[in-house]
Amino acid sequence: MHERQHPSTIAVTSGRPARDADAPINQPIVPASTFHAGGELGYAREGNPSAEALETALGELEGGTAVVFSSGMAAANAILDQFPVGTRILAPTHLYTGVAGRLKELAERGIISLTTVEVADTNLVIEALAEADVLWLESPTNPMMEIADLKTCLAAAKNAEPPVISVVDNTFATPVAQRPLELGADYVFHSVTKMISGHSDLLMGAVICATPELTEATRVRRILLGAMPSPFDCFLALRGLRTLFLRFDKAQSNAQYIAGKLAAHEKVNRVRYPGWGSMISIEVEGDADSVSEAATLWTYATSLGGVESLLERRRRWAFESELVPQNLIRLSLGIEHPEDLWDDLDQALNGISPAR
Repeated sequence: MHERQHPSTIAVTSGRPARDADAPINQPIVPASTFHAGGELGYAREGNPSAEALETALGELEGGTAVVFSSGMAAANAILDQFPVGTRILAPTHLYTGVAGRLKELAERGIISLTTVEVADTNLVIEALAEADVLWLESPTNPMMEIADLKTCLAAAKNAEPPVISVVDNTFATPVAQRPLELGADYVFHSVTKMISGHSDLLMGAVICATPELTEATRVRRILLGAMPSPFDCFLALRGLRTLFLRFDKAQSNAQYIAGKLAAHEKVNRVRYPGWGSMISIEVEGDADSVSEAATLWTYATSLGGVESLLERRRRWAFESELVPQNLIRLSLGIEHPEDLWDDLDQALNGISPAR
């Protein structure tokens, strides 16, 4: 562990090969499915040197031990798969659609009991913990951008009798902005696809665990569920991680600039932005689809966290929550020049069509 290094330095230095003469600076891609017997690796479903380098870096950044997966949903399901039948899960009312859909499915099948709560109301969260075995948090929430008091909620979960297991989706905030394990979380998970990798060119997830026991249980789930990412994707994700702090700072600066402009725009009814991070949601006056379609610099697409700025109306997806307004547009800020981003968004808003 690099105890004396800043996190931004760890993102660059961690997961490197040994500094031997003529050794590569970067962890090589190891495209092997089978390994010689006698060591810890025997088959690629159990691990790979390229994956282990990424896990080392992610684990050090979050303050735990990382296990990488073939997608963010594979990571989330590896956690869910560890809970016994009848587990009572407390989750945000507004939640990433993939996880929300999975929790709903498990509840309808009678495998779990699901209760939802407005996570921005700390007192409601703490009260609901009395009837929960697992606290599943997302902050900011996707796409409503609500903020949970992680420190208070996680402490309440840990101090409950018996303790409530806590899980935090840290995809939006990343370890640049918050490290939930330091606040008492048991699991943190990421869609590495997003801000961690940062270039919209891979699909991956990660779970970072607070204890060796949880790490081992999570690794076993990856083996049994067959959710190992490819060595090449691990190489790409680690390369993206090296510039995470630079990209996050620039995207956050862009978001703060754009959010300020949006707050004064006559076609924008509401700006949902906590003041930090790279994600904004807005509610517009008129047809939200026409804004996305009129943009020329912004890319009309789903996902987030890449170097390019994206926007989309979230309710265009059939599986999006009915609680999300029809006129809500989610913005993912990239690293372009903020004035260029604003000029394009402004013209798209000014040409907005009446609501359909």
